[in-house]
Amino acid sequence: MKETTSKEKMLKKIRKALLEKRDNPYPNLEDTPLYEEYNDHLDILFAEQLTAVSGNFVFCENDIQLIENLLHLAEEKGWRKLYCWEPGLQKLLSTYEFPFYSTDTDFLNADVGITACEALIARNGSIMVSNGTEAGRRLSIYPHVHIVIAYTSQLVLDLKDAFKLLKEKYAENLPSMISNITGPSRTADIEKTLVLGAHGPKELYVFLLEG
Repeated sequence: MKETTSKEKMLKKIRKALLEKRDNPYPNLEDTPLYEEYNDHLDILFAEQLTAVSGNFVFCENDIQLIENLLHLAEEKGWRKLYCWEPGLQKLLSTYEFPFYSTDTDFLNADVGITACEALIARNGSIMVSNGTEAGRRLSIYPHVHIVIAYTSQLVLDLKDAFKLLKEKYAENLPSMISNITGPSRTADIEKTLVLGAHGPKELYVFLLEG
């Protein structure tokens, strides 16, 4: 009589298990939230998480305070070539005569890229960006410093909530590039030494406004 192999034994057990109907041991698994509900302010959670990944958070009560903070920071850091390509932000900066480059003239020498974002994800301090705006991809990646101007209405708890905002904004015409930024660019590939700015901006600032 032919001896049953280990493979045949395993297949026999699988067939038997498929034939035996059993109740689902986890009937409510899909309805169970991945995380516990967070009841604190999302802006506080986002600020804590952004700071933890070496980002910089600045809350501004109004547009004037935003411009004052930008001017102070630019003077302190010695920034001269600040680029902004999004009409909404250009209008805001121009209202207070804040100097910026509106085209890509001399872009290879850019110090700062100023952009908006799609959402701020409080759970991990990430910033969701896309190429659905005039800033495209270059302005958030090439300059050594990336400044994001965002509003409290863009704060969400998790990634799934950020994608919900995207679907509400773009419907079926989602941008071809959607990315999450979590702190400045970093790598530890070389001799396991952490290096900031290896593949993108060395510094990241988020200016948050009410709205």
